[in-house]
Amino acid sequence: MLKKFMVLAAVAALGIAPLASLAQGKKDSVVMGMTLEPPGLDPTTGAAAAISEVTLYNIYETLTKIREDGTVAPLLAESWEVAPDLKTYTFKLRKGVRFQNGEPFNAQAVKFSFERAAAATSTNKDKSLFQSMALVGVTDADTVVIGMKNPEPNLPFLLGQAPSSIVEPKSAPTNATKPVGTGPYVLGAWTKGSSLVLNKWPEYRHASAIHMGKVTIRFISEPASQVAALLSGDVDAFPKVYAGRSMSQFKSDPRFAVLVGGSKAKTIVGINNRKKPFDDVRVRRAILAAIDRKAMVEGAVDGFGTPIGSFYTPGSLGFVDTTGINPFNIEKAKALLAEAGVKTPLEVSLKLPPPPYARQGGEVLAAQLAKIGIVAKIENLEWAQWLSSVFGGPHNYDLTIVSHVEPFDLVKYTEDNYYIGYKSVAFDALYKQITDAPREADRARLLGDAQRMLATDAAAGFLFQPQWISISNKRLKGMWKEIPLFATDLAAWSWQ
Repeated sequence: MLKKFMVLAAVAALGIAPLASLAQGKKDSVVMGMTLEPPGLDPTTGAAAAISEVTLYNIYETLTKIREDGTVAPLLAESWEVAPDLKTYTFKLRKGVRFQNGEPFNAQAVKFSFERAAAATSTNKDKSLFQSMALVGVTDADTVVIGMKNPEPNLPFLLGQAPSSIVEPKSAPTNATKPVGTGPYVLGAWTKGSSLVLNKWPEYRHASAIHMGKVTIRFISEPASQVAALLSGDVDAFPKVYAGRSMSQFKSDPRFAVLVGGSKAKTIVGINNRKKPFDDVRVRRAILAAIDRKAMVEGAVDGFGTPIGSFYTPGSLGFVDTTGINPFNIEKAKALLAEAGVKTPLEVSLKLPPPPYARQGGEVLAAQLAKIGIVAKIENLEWAQWLSSVFGGPHNYDLTIVSHVEPFDLVKYTEDNYYIGYKSVAFDALYKQITDAPREADRARLLGDAQRMLATDAAAGFLFQPQWISISNKRLKGMWKEIPLFATDLAAWSWQ
């Protein structure tokens, strides 16, 4: 015993930790920063992207999983087959999976989840997707057949997004505060307004492969505070951080890894097409003509973005550059307002959600609109306020700025109660042609037509496709660079 004590003392004197201590000290926790706090934790009933950032692939799982490069992999479905007409999909489910409350995952849970999302009372943001399912059939406990009303080549991708999360029927009503899924993490604690803790679920089917036993998520909305938290080491990683103005500092600091990746997001000026005078296309075109997109990219996201002219992003199937349809032209903007009979100054509301791109972009937009006689009264809203009054409910706004992060969401412009209020029989018919076209070349051509129509109708003020900056401790591995959708795949994170 004395000899063992002397050896340990000698090791300590050399400044070397004993092997047992090294093993115990292996880091299995991480502190992550997030700009926005989710209003709840059920991605199948809430529209906020912050919900999926916390929950997707962590608490809840989906039939498929979208990888960092945008490709689709099996998750709760082991495999799937698709009929030649792209209308019937047969999913073979993973066997032996359980929900975190002990209930079995099976085909009935999938059927329940999708039919709940399609219900008349559903608040699922992809409700139209589930309502386009003619059938969710259960062949046996491990087989689900989905029959679509129209061809849907993107269904495997769409079923990997947060609104398609599979929920346990009995726990579904309380998932917003007591989430239950099949994923590797469970909710540990949630201090509203400050932080949220996820703990590794020891009964997860691949628990031994999950390196992080505890993930603390801190909500930090101000860009300066985000940068300070990283520099001080208070947070280990900050996906989608607003650090454009501090890039050189982080790049020159050997403690950090800096990732700049692309996205499928579309940042827009939402224009309430339902309200006068915005129901007049000339007024909407005037607003677009007043916007200098390059100045907006600089002011809103410190230059980290690509101007767009429609609700579609470069790199997507059938993309066409539509920025020339409504170019920056102050004199044209003034002439359009006069032609529409709008007397200036015209006072309008500009209601902004909390993200820095919206708050900074709002200042730029107000200054640009002032040059054509539109006085934008800025009103900064908290996220829950924006979701309930602008995006949902009464759509009580004139103008807003928001980034739509889901790919393949042109369908939103066909929905009657969408907050934009755009209604076009021609666009609805064109979108149906897109969904009915089985050949990719035909879909690409029609998608180009759809982009041009939205731009010509000035359905919204299409601004830019953002690039996202993510910064972490250099020893932390597994954080995504590319952002095909808003998810934080914590199961892939580990300390080097």
